[in-house]
Amino acid sequence: MRLSHLFMLSAALALAGCASTSKVMLGQPRAPISPEQVMVYFSAPPGRYEEIAMLETSSGGLTYGEQAKTDAVIGKLRAEAAKLGANGVLFQGSETGHGGSSVGVGVGTGRFGGSSYTSGGVGVNISPTPKHARGIAVYVFDPPPPGSQPPID
Repeated sequence: MRLSHLFMLSAALALAGCASTSKVMLGQPRAPISPEQVMVYFSAPPGRYEEIAMLETSSGGLTYGEQAKTDAVIGKLRAEAAKLGANGVLFQGSETGHGGSSVGVGVGTGRFGGSSYTSGGVGVNISPTPKHARGIAVYVFDPPPPGSQPPID
C-alpha cells in the first residue's frame, strides 16, 4: 500500500515539473534538426526567413530561480522549433505567471467526550511562479555562422 502512495506522489511531482509547449502552425514544417542548431533572435534575424509556427511554453512547476526559469523556457522553445525543422526562434517575450509562495494559518476548537480541545496549524506553499514565453519558429535562409549568436538589443 505504501509503495503505491510513493508511486502516485512521484508521478504527481514529475507531472508538476513538466510543462508542455503549444504551437500554432503558420507554414510547412521541415525535417527535424538538433536544438543546438536553433538560434534565438531577440530582434529580427538577418536576411530572409519563413515563419513555421507560433510557440508558447512555460517553465516547470518545480523550477527555481529567475535565470533557471529563463533558461528553461528558451530551451523548450529551441527544442520545439528543432522538431519542426526551424533553425531560428524570434523571441516574442516572457512574463511571470500567477501563483507562488504563500503561508496559511488555521485554528480550530472542538469538544469530544466531555473534554474540549483547541488546535492550530500552519501550512506553507513554496512552489515557484512559472515563467511563460512566446516565440515564432522560423527557417532563416542565410543564418549567421554556427556558434555565433546575434547581440541582444
